Amino acid sequence: MKRRSFLLGSAAIAGTACLARASQGAATSIAHDLTIQPASYQFGAEPTQDLVSLSPDAPPPVIYGRQGVPLRLAVKNTLHDYTAMHWHGMRIENQMDGVPYLTQLPIGQDETFVYEFTPPDAGTYWYHPHCMTMSQMAHGLTGALIIEEANDPEFDADQVVNLRDFRINDDGSLLPSYTARGAARAGTFGNVQTANWQHSPSYDHPCGGLIRLRVLNTDTTRIYKLHLDTTDARIVAWDGHPVNIDLKLPSPDDPMLLGPGQRVDFAIKMPTREGQFVSLLAKFPGAPARAMTQLRSVGVDLKRDLHDLPALPQNPLAIPDLGAAQIHEFIFGWSPEGTAPNDGYCGSLGYTFWSINRTPWLGDAVEGTGPLATLDYGRSYILRLRNESPNLHPIHLHGLAFVPLRSNLRNLPPLFTDTLLLLKDEVVDIALVADNPGDWAFHCHVIEHQKTGLAGYIRVA
Repeated sequence: MKRRSFLLGSAAIAGTACLARASQGAATSIAHDLTIQPASYQFGAEPTQDLVSLSPDAPPPVIYGRQGVPLRLAVKNTLHDYTAMHWHGMRIENQMDGVPYLTQLPIGQDETFVYEFTPPDAGTYWYHPHCMTMSQMAHGLTGALIIEEANDPEFDADQVVNLRDFRINDDGSLLPSYTARGAARAGTFGNVQTANWQHSPSYDHPCGGLIRLRVLNTDTTRIYKLHLDTTDARIVAWDGHPVNIDLKLPSPDDPMLLGPGQRVDFAIKMPTREGQFVSLLAKFPGAPARAMTQLRSVGVDLKRDLHDLPALPQNPLAIPDLGAAQIHEFIFGWSPEGTAPNDGYCGSLGYTFWSINRTPWLGDAVEGTGPLATLDYGRSYILRLRNESPNLHPIHLHGLAFVPLRSNLRNLPPLFTDTLLLLKDEVVDIALVADNPGDWAFHCHVIEHQKTGLAGYIRVA
């Protein structure tokens, strides 16, 4: 798609659309009705049809809940294809996790599944389908799920930025979501890079105010290299959980790698003069860094200071007992030859390229597929993640939070997470407490890798 034909964003509705937030301290429960439906949207000169959203003509909205407050999400499917909705990063009951055949049956056309859970953690999370995952995600069905703190964290404004690609022809039609060549390598990249479905949108925020910038990578493939063009900022949360150590801000020479499924929250002090900007920039291969989104200062100077912010309250995460932890090893690499996937109701790409522990995931509802490991409820574990491929893999574990301990290639800060970007030839030890019973999906979040074998599940019993 030609760059000149791409619509330039401003402070458009797509960047701020959300499902209503409950008044602080007033909600006893929060409910949202969500309808998965065909959609169209004008990215360029011609509208793009065959998208999937929770709105017929807009991106999936930001969904808001609150820590400790029951959340009810009624998901109706109007598509011909089956679907199921996963709440990425949420430590909730297994039957609410949204993985077909592992935690629920797929949702058929005109059927509704009601997800009900009480979020134990505040932070930045997201949602996407886990059935027909490749086609529905690539066609747009990825959105932010914000769980607000029980008490006001004292920001002046909050901005969600959902980064993702689309694959679009000059006439507005969608290109194929994946290629066999891409699936066997780093994935198939989009040619239209968006923030909240726009090209470099700009959002107004108060001069001198403190802004919480929530950045999500909901792409099926792309690993973003990000930095801000200000140093008047700090990282306050990583993959939903508050950061309680000083982290170096990313820079043009040392950008942050944000893999599919990962999130980062920045606290930013806005410029004090009206009309000045703060930009979130991304570096793409063979091109200079460009602004994915901009924050524009407006109004009277609030004269805030980053030191005004109280520390975000820590989420109730169990600390692993490393002295008593048992080790399990997982090898991520190529698929053995001669394996064929099961198409099932939730789709397959038609081939296998990848595996965990030399065994590819052959698709949903395959009989006789057991867990990669069984963990005893309440015990601490160290999982050794070994990448024996030349490609990077954002490894996501459902239902649990873990903390990296050590890497053979780099220093990793000890931040709780649910998704770890595993580098080429890297071996990383992570630690967790198996404190959430159930069968939990464990897979690469490059969706082409997941759907061609790099998936499985871990049982907590």
